[in-house]
Amino acid sequence: MLRWLVAVLSHSCFVSKDMFYAVRKGRRTGVYRTWAECQEQVNKFPSASFKKFATEKDAWAFVRSGLPGHQQPEPAGDFAVVYTDGCCSGNGRSRARAGIGVYWGPGHPLNTSERLPGRQTNQRAEIHAACKAIEQAKSQNIKKLIIYTDSKFTINGITSWVDSWKTNGWRTSSGRSVINKEDFERLANLSKDIEIQWMHIPGHAGFQGNEEADRLAREGASKQWS
Repeated sequence: MLRWLVAVLSHSCFVSKDMFYAVRKGRRTGVYRTWAECQEQVNKFPSASFKKFATEKDAWAFVRSGLPGHQQPEPAGDFAVVYTDGCCSGNGRSRARAGIGVYWGPGHPLNTSERLPGRQTNQRAEIHAACKAIEQAKSQNIKKLIIYTDSKFTINGITSWVDSWKTNGWRTSSGRSVINKEDFERLANLSKDIEIQWMHIPGHAGFQGNEEADRLAREGASKQWS
């Protein structure tokens, strides 16, 4: 009996490492990678709705099923929420055109659609869209911000990789120079003196905020440099 219990517990612990925790109703809806993060959103929250999934796709489907018309998740408390996106047609080619989109809500005066200055790549567009959103938030004296983006590269870069890159003289673990050094330096500097929650959201999955940010980014890519 003891061996069986140990085996079950060991198996449960192993599986949970790759779990995705979906919060359909809580303080802040979304998908989280740890139970601790999920618990913060649902503990003592009236009629909280949450579930554990093996894949991120299934987790977001659960979240989306509780949002009428695939509306964007709404935070509680004193956090402002914004969606950012970047795009680049002909990415990696000489005639590439990149744009950034920032979406705060229907008809919001801060909604932004701009052509990306400088090197035209999709990754730079994603980073600079987030930079624009933070600049706008600070201009409005916003102290707490949730940024929804479909760019895992941007999220991982600012939350996990930047500190290691700085320590290594802006070189990757393989010894190569970080291609987007200046872009991440700007994002890291802007992220100071403001509390940011970075949230990944799947692109083209029916979430209004993400779809609008994508539309704004594509419009921005079609513009001329100002």
